[in-house]
Amino acid sequence: MKVLIADAINEKGIENLKAVADVVVDTTITPEELANTIHEYNGIVVRSRTKLTKDILKNADNMQIIARAGVGVDNIDLDAATEKGIMVVNSPESTSVTVAEHTMGLILSMARKISIADKSVKDGKWEKKKFMGVELRNKTLGVIGMGRIGSQVVNRCKSFGMDAMAYDPYLPEEVAKQMGVELTDLNTVLKNSDFITIHVPLTPETKHSISTPQFELMKDSAFIVNCARGGIIDEDALYDALVNNKIGGAALDVYEEEPPKESKLFDLDNIVLTPHIAASTKEAQRDAAIIVADEIIELTKGNNPKNVLNMPRIDNNTYQELSPYMELCERLGSFISQAVNGKLQEIEIIYSGELAKIDNLEILTRTVIQGAVNPFLSSPVNAVNAALVAKDRGISITEGRKNNAQGYDSLIKIIAKSNTDTFSAEGTHLHESRILKVNDYWVDVIPEGNMFIAKYEDVPGSIGKIGTKLGEHDVNIGIMQVGRDEKGGRAIMVLTLDKQIPNNVIKEIQSLDNVYEAIGLSL
Repeated sequence: MKVLIADAINEKGIENLKAVADVVVDTTITPEELANTIHEYNGIVVRSRTKLTKDILKNADNMQIIARAGVGVDNIDLDAATEKGIMVVNSPESTSVTVAEHTMGLILSMARKISIADKSVKDGKWEKKKFMGVELRNKTLGVIGMGRIGSQVVNRCKSFGMDAMAYDPYLPEEVAKQMGVELTDLNTVLKNSDFITIHVPLTPETKHSISTPQFELMKDSAFIVNCARGGIIDEDALYDALVNNKIGGAALDVYEEEPPKESKLFDLDNIVLTPHIAASTKEAQRDAAIIVADEIIELTKGNNPKNVLNMPRIDNNTYQELSPYMELCERLGSFISQAVNGKLQEIEIIYSGELAKIDNLEILTRTVIQGAVNPFLSSPVNAVNAALVAKDRGISITEGRKNNAQGYDSLIKIIAKSNTDTFSAEGTHLHESRILKVNDYWVDVIPEGNMFIAKYEDVPGSIGKIGTKLGEHDVNIGIMQVGRDEKGGRAIMVLTLDKQIPNNVIKEIQSLDNVYEAIGLSL
């Protein structure tokens, strides 16, 4: 293979690659130069400087793999790479320890007031009484999101003699027990933890999920740290909580606006602030280089890399036949996982019609799983690792086939089962992805944007009351579809909204007469 190193990476990664490939290092290559020469390479390694756009990738006729030495791939057009049959890999595990250690540093800095004590001494002061701290020993750590990083933080806090509890709807009880972590709900974590650390992605559901009501639940001595994504903590509410001593302190490495400008938080002594450096260590950069080099080396051996962010390789004819259904599968998976109540335990996928005749539908099944688990995980799930992620989360997957597609060329039905609920959606591709049935009620909606589902009794006035309630809160309906089993029986309403429906509005609709369930979701 001929591999281009387009951005600066650790020398160890380059050294490893040179053992199996013809390596060219050009870390100042311009977009124009890259567009003109990318056809010469079979692989390319980038960090964040180099942008692999659709216009550049259209010339990548010999490219087999793009390796991102890091986690984020915002600088790579994944769709364009997939269309060219190019694998895109990254190194998500390279920063797990690094971010966990930074989290520990912030926890210790809060507990022992290290940063403000340092400033005090440098200002020529000696204020020992002012900096009375607290021990970590015998304190309770609360973890919101038990992925790679959250698990590493727990391991480290255990060595300080701390207990641990966690909120993670997709972590199996048995896994939590093995780690010595009490698995519980978010409110319990907030009420009982002395130190709270956040490790979840920023989604419509998690944005400002830590705000005034959550700070009210916390101990007035509690500390909270966020090394995940800015916006999860409502910074205005955090300021009020710190000023009014609702909590003991906070530490942030990420912010709603980066860099933060003229923030009120700058004036406070009970908060520690760092400039989004949790993943910035020499070791993390070294590990990232080694990991992506190993991914390319595996490919040269004829093996599949493990951190593939787009679909696995399939022949062109099969790809052309299945590609219209990939978006549908991902959106159906996301739709049902957000709509089902309780902890997702099982996904059943039934392919009907022409799709049922295709021997290998694994890529579609994995895409369903990808859509189902991605809304709730901090690390992106892909078509390659989706099945493993589901297994680790205790989600069983079953696949079935039927000949009858009810008059359509093909149908895909997804059934989600939790410990308390069953929810299903059925769709097809008709020039675009469409959901045709929800819980076996006939509807016809495009699965995209902000959506809302209401289950209610089919009696006069029910629809009007729901619409009125939305109007009262300035939530406009774009598209409405209604399905029912029989006149006067139970019915379902599926709406596409112009903006995300707030949780308080969902609760108000849920409390209406004849409405027995209301669900907001975002695709």
